[in-house]
Amino acid sequence: MPGDALRQDPDELRRRIDSSKAHPARVYDVFLGGKDHYPADRAAAAAGLAANPRGYLDVRHNRDFLRRAVTAVAVQDGIRQFLDIGTGLPTSENVHQIAQRAHSASRVVYVDNDPVVLAHARALLVSSPEGRTDYIDADLREPALILEQAAETLDFDRPIALCLVAVLHFVPDEEAYPLVRELVGALPAGSRLILSHLTDDLNPASIRAVQRTYTERGFTFVLRSHADVERFFTGNALTLAEPSVVPVHHWRPEHTAPVPDRPEDSYLAGLDPIEQIRYRDIDDVTDADINIYGGLGVKE
Repeated sequence: MPGDALRQDPDELRRRIDSSKAHPARVYDVFLGGKDHYPADRAAAAAGLAANPRGYLDVRHNRDFLRRAVTAVAVQDGIRQFLDIGTGLPTSENVHQIAQRAHSASRVVYVDNDPVVLAHARALLVSSPEGRTDYIDADLREPALILEQAAETLDFDRPIALCLVAVLHFVPDEEAYPLVRELVGALPAGSRLILSHLTDDLNPASIRAVQRTYTERGFTFVLRSHADVERFFTGNALTLAEPSVVPVHHWRPEHTAPVPDRPEDSYLAGLDPIEQIRYRDIDDVTDADINIYGGLGVKE
């Protein structure tokens, strides 16, 4: 059962956590102002920020793209099932909170392979009484396992929104396209694919500098072109919804990104650049800041 992952022996879980190496989910947590990361993750985030001081806008606008896309498919398209692979650490707002606000009976399955995410996964399982959430401890590179376990919670005879948000740039081409094909192929007609991906089309100097900082730390970090990102949709016979594949801040923008309460300037001045990120207003974004495409595909 998917929920069995949460019953893993605590000692075994601790053994799985390698705090000496940065992990994408935990680096992402740093940029979102979270606390569930280690010095290696913070160092990776700091190096990325040094290479591109406004790079946090990619992370936070990517998260806001997810919010808008999940809202769109839940409210406008009536989708009530979600499979979120590469979930990351719990943050505000999680997919189930967005989806169940639209339809309280929505079902959401989260998938991640980071044991730190698993340790905090109970925060992802706070479902509405009518709905359900579950968590699968698995790698994106195990689509057959994910589909098998997700079927214990989701009905694969009804439309499902598959979320692959800021995860495929950690997977090389020879694996990325086949695994997306397998995942999409298992979805019924009427399903959606919500996808975002880093690119060097838009502001190559800044994002390639960030890429170097992560590859030096052992990450696979693939920057794909607009055509390459579109291929995840068109190569799987998906119809792209408007406005097609665009930089995430241009995907049905609302200009209402949540901004945390900003403290006094004197307090902010005493924080390091990483700590200051959580208080930044991201509505001052420009095209020169964003290096990530987003899109929504429909399976006819």
